[in-house]
Amino acid sequence: MRQLLLITFFVLLAVAPVAMAQDWEVGVGGGGSFYTSQTVTNPLGSAEAKLANGFIVSAWLDNRISKVFGGELRYDYEQSDLRLSSGSTSVGFGSHTNAIHYDFLLNMASREAKVTPFLAGGAGVKLYTGTGTESAFQPLSNIALLTKTSHLLPLVSVGGGIKFRVSNSVLVRLEVHDYLTPFPSDVIAPAFRSKVGGWISDFVAMGGISYTF
Repeated sequence: MRQLLLITFFVLLAVAPVAMAQDWEVGVGGGGSFYTSQTVTNPLGSAEAKLANGFIVSAWLDNRISKVFGGELRYDYEQSDLRLSSGSTSVGFGSHTNAIHYDFLLNMASREAKVTPFLAGGAGVKLYTGTGTESAFQPLSNIALLTKTSHLLPLVSVGGGIKFRVSNSVLVRLEVHDYLTPFPSDVIAPAFRSKVGGWISDFVAMGGISYTF
């Protein structure tokens, strides 16, 4: 699955519409990720399920098609362990995520401006993958199991930030995003008679550097 996501990302880069205005930006960044949780419940009790705070690295290709509007194809990799907790009992399990999404950008200054605030919103897919070592007994397994499997889910992306032009072709970016997906119930799997639902938010704060051409 991860290889498929990477192949899709680079294929999309290769077929990006060259007929659009030639105002491109390619960049990389990194920062921290902070997840919300959902409650897994059954008649025996409940537990809070989430991904732990982690780190994210990101790469993007941006095309500004007018004075105000642009679009950005983005790949994100996050390292964030799975977490399940109830009272004084908690259990962790290694995991990471891979995401590909396309965001529409609303730029609030001209291309040549030294400082450009922007808003972003779009959609894509996110792959949750458990990477820990499974054992015969896992705490809280009567409520949910942290599993060594994968779950591909739709993703909604909203956010914004500021671009700082440090030279004719180099930008420094500071940005925040909320990446929302349905709860990854194949990776954090509810036990028999357990229930969980809803969406989780992945709040991301990052900095980056990009090259314009």
